[in-house]
Amino acid sequence: MRSHNLLLLAIVSCAVFSSCAEKVDNSAAPKESANAFTMETIRYVPDTHDSAHEMDLYIPKNARKPMPVVLWIHGGAWQVGSKDDTPAPLLMDDGFAVASINYRLSQQATFPAQIFDTKAAVRFLRANADKYGIDPKRVGVFGNSAGGHLAALLGTSNGVKGLEGKLGNLEQSSNVQAVVDWCGPTDFLTIGSQGGRYNQMRLDDPEGPVSKLFGGMPATKKQLAVSANPITYIDEHDPPFLIMHGEKDTVVPIQQSKSFYKELNEHKVPANFQVVKDSDHDIFTPSTLQVAEDFLKKTLH
Repeated sequence: MRSHNLLLLAIVSCAVFSSCAEKVDNSAAPKESANAFTMETIRYVPDTHDSAHEMDLYIPKNARKPMPVVLWIHGGAWQVGSKDDTPAPLLMDDGFAVASINYRLSQQATFPAQIFDTKAAVRFLRANADKYGIDPKRVGVFGNSAGGHLAALLGTSNGVKGLEGKLGNLEQSSNVQAVVDWCGPTDFLTIGSQGGRYNQMRLDDPEGPVSKLFGGMPATKKQLAVSANPITYIDEHDPPFLIMHGEKDTVVPIQQSKSFYKELNEHKVPANFQVVKDSDHDIFTPSTLQVAEDFLKKTLH
């Protein structure tokens, strides 16, 4: 992995639960780079004019087609962040197309709008696979933090009609074939007790990120919380998972990933869990990204 990409990694790492003043500015990004790719901004929900339904689709020029595609879902407590916060140029070095998406943030719409949007993005990619040289049978998803939650939920809710929504290309499947979940919440009913007194998820705060996501505190929204839990839907048909979590995460307790991994194993879902030693919630490094790349290559190439 080339050292000149480290700056991008440092910027991307800001897209977690705490807000970040610096954001990647792709507005002046060239259509071609040293990595030889094109980038096109597309609305993945037809007939809308909402930037929340935009994706940047990165296509490496020299990849063998049809290519596997990785859907990148940014973090930011479901409140901040955008498609610009993406490691797409790094993933393309291994021959993946990458679709980095916006989705409705919690101030625009409460859950399940966010999973409706991400599933609509997967369906868009399948509906336009021939146009962009994508293999519709090799779709992976990769997210960190809040994006990790949505990535994990995409993986375990394959075929769950109640989470599909009605946004575009409904004739297509929203199933994915590989999931990378970095530090994502997986069970909103247990995260409060696991996080302890100073947990930044603030489940008892009506202004906290989870309360904003659900439109009320989880204690009063238990049915909605269950429907948002990736752990709710695990079965033996789920795709392979890579779960990575910082050993000292004070935002999303590492026990969330440990319990999720245990449940995947009990249902015989192929899963790999890696603890990132001495790391808090921000686990973006060249070595952790390489682990994710290797997993995606193994499962999608």
